[in-house]
This record gives sequence, structure tokens and C-alpha cells, in this order.
Amino acid sequence: METIAATATPPGTGGIAVIRISGDNAVTIAERVFVPAGGKPVGSMRGYTACYGEIRDGDTRLDDGVLLIFRAPHSYTGEDTAEISCHGGVYAAKRVLSACFAAGAVPAQAGEFTKRALLNGKLSLTQAEAVADVIAAQNEQFLACSRAQREGALYRSISGIAEELLSLITLIQAWIDYPDEMEDEFDGALEADKLKDIVRRLDALLGSYTEGQILRDGLPCAIVGKPNAGKSTLMNLLTGTERSIVTDIEGTTRDIVEETVMLGGLMLRLADCAGIRDTDDPVEGIGVERMLKKLDEAALIFAVFDSSRALSDEDERLIDKISGRNVLCIINKTDLPEAPGIGRLETLFPHTLRISAKDPAAVGTIAGAVSEMTGLGKLDLSSGFIANERQRRCAAEARDFASQAYTALETGMTLDAVGVMCENALDRLYELSGEKTSDNVIEQVFSRFCVGK
Repeated sequence: METIAATATPPGTGGIAVIRISGDNAVTIAERVFVPAGGKPVGSMRGYTACYGEIRDGDTRLDDGVLLIFRAPHSYTGEDTAEISCHGGVYAAKRVLSACFAAGAVPAQAGEFTKRALLNGKLSLTQAEAVADVIAAQNEQFLACSRAQREGALYRSISGIAEELLSLITLIQAWIDYPDEMEDEFDGALEADKLKDIVRRLDALLGSYTEGQILRDGLPCAIVGKPNAGKSTLMNLLTGTERSIVTDIEGTTRDIVEETVMLGGLMLRLADCAGIRDTDDPVEGIGVERMLKKLDEAALIFAVFDSSRALSDEDERLIDKISGRNVLCIINKTDLPEAPGIGRLETLFPHTLRISAKDPAAVGTIAGAVSEMTGLGKLDLSSGFIANERQRRCAAEARDFASQAYTALETGMTLDAVGVMCENALDRLYELSGEKTSDNVIEQVFSRFCVGK
């Protein structure tokens, strides 16, 4: 393969920029553009060593910097790799990279360094996908999950299931080939229990998909309530800014105000919606319609009620609308005298908080409630999680085939049919881990990577 090069740091002004070179000629190319200060040849440098020197393009001195050498197979890509650190800046990095191209390197494609790590056996496909998730992580929990994936958490879970399926397939094949010798070796009830456990484990992995999506993309939340219940005050409290206009005039919020915030380590995609009420104002009416649509899309609803006012028809309409949904009922304005009948809300909603949205301490109270409701704080990182649609599809198909194999074994179908279903399940798991996958799938996976990684 050709020796590739790319800038591994984001473009822009900074302390340093790093140009990464990988391939059979990486050290030779580095030697053509980098002159060590001590005069020691670059080609004699051992792996995991660095030196200071000049960066040159032919006879032109470009910059001074540091060269770091990694020798195959002990590098990220599994190939000889050189990294040149120069002064940060768009032009300086561009000139050094151009010098590397002039010395024989070719531009790296998006994700090509990680793709080579995969092809050289340094990473599994699920680990490679986790690299992109680590880079894209926007909160501590998802970063921790992605690190666990990067270290092979999902791969280990999949491999354990695959080994059990392979063992069962081998046993079935031996029974088919040598039925007399294997008559007492095959325990149908025991093997059915193993298949049942495989289905259970795959169900658990599939259940982690929604959690992974929420951790990566954020939890869509709608803040709803009648006009002047304190929705905008709550929005401003959670965002820490005057994001929504707050007045005593009902109907101030006419359109949806959206913001992404971090709450207790979880990313929330908040939508401060127009108040739910009948109105003759066409503009406010559009806001109410949009609110109802956003309400349907929300995974979590913050239903805000004004504790200083008795429940109104608008409140009752909202209660009917969100009944059975994932709702955090927020009884707001506890700094004011409470109106009769407000306590009924605690009997209607399992998750209820009494706060004043003007009190900054309420943020911690809300964060604790959201963490408890979502259960994301209890996510088991050690077992891995399904991180994207490709993985979900493979795991779902593997689960369906394993379930069919279990049913077939329980109902007395022939063992060769059971074996075929188990083989199909195993194929899907191998596709998930990358042990058996097409070039098209690999290209699709790495299309979401940045150049330089």
C-alpha cells in the first residue's frame, strides 16, 4: 500500500500541529523532510523515540519541530509511522504536509489510518467504530462508553456468544456425521437452554441501542405547560442563560425555543414550547401546533405546573395529553403560597418534583430525577453496547436466527435445520465484529471519520 500523510490536528491557530505519515516508506519520507539537530540519521531511530530538528522542503527551511517514530507492528496502524509536530497554524501545517507529499507520500482519505489499523489486525470493526465515537463524544458518560468500546467491550461480548454458537454448530455437525457415536453426547434440553441464554444476551445488547443513541445524540425533551407556568424560567435555569423571554404576560413564548444542555453528565435537547391553550391569535396558534408535534417526538417531557394557581382546563388537557408518557412533573413556584388541589399531581405522575425555577439549586434536583428516570447512570460499560444502526441490524438478525434455532430445537425439528439457523446467527455476529464483512460495509463505516484519523 502507498504511504499516506495527513494533518492529524484540527485546522486553525494553536500551539502545535501534527502531521502523521504511515506506510512502508514513512521513515524514508520523514528523513527527506526532517533533519535532526544532533545529526543522527532518522533511519536509525528506534520506535517510540523522538528528536528535535528542522523541517525542510528541499533546501527551504520551513520550521523547527519534533519527529516521533513508531516501528511496525507497534504503531496505531500496524505500519511504520512518523509524526511531525510543527508550530500550529493553517499555513505552517499545510506547508509541512505539502513537503511530505513532495517527498513521496499521498494524501490520506477520511479514516484511512484507522482503516489500516483494522486491516492490519490492530482493531476489530467495532473498536474502529468506537474511535469515531470517542472523537465525537460530547459528554462524560458517552466518552466512557466509547472508551470501553475502543478497548473491546462489545467485541468481547460478541465473541463470547459466537464461541457458544460455534461450539453448538460443531456438536450438531458431529452428530449428523456420526449419529451412532454421538447418540449419548447431544443433550437437546441442555443445548436449548444455551440457545435461550444466547437470545437473552442478544436481547440485552439490543436494549442498549436506545441508551447509546441517547448518550451520543442527547435526550429529546419537551418543556410544556400552560402559559405563565414557568416553562421559560425553567429553560433559562437549565441553560444558564436568558435563552427564553420571561414576562408575566401569558403567551410570551409563541414558537419553540431549542437548546442543547448538559445535565448531570447527560446531554438534553431541550425544547421550550408554547403554552397549551385555546387562542384566537394565529401566530400563537401555530406555536401551539408545533408544541403538540414536539410533544409527540419527545423521549422525556418536563410538564410544568404553577403551584400558586389551581389546576385549570389547560392543565387538565395537558394531563390527558401526556398520560402514559415518560413525564417528569415539575410543580413550580414553590416560593409562593400553594393553591388547593395541587397535591393531586403527585398521585397522577410517578415522578414529581417541587421546585422554584428561580432557585439555582433546583438544577441538581432535576438532574437527579432525570438520571433516575432514564437509568443511564447505571449503564454497564464492561459488556459493551450497540452504538449504531449497522451494529443494531446485525445483532437483531443474529438474535432472530438464534431464536428460530431455539424454537426449532424445542419443537423437534431436524438438527441440520437447527444447525443452519445457528450458522446464520454466527454469520451475522461475524459481520458485526468485522471478522466477515464486505468492502462496502468497511467503506461505509469509515466514511464518517475525519481525515487524519
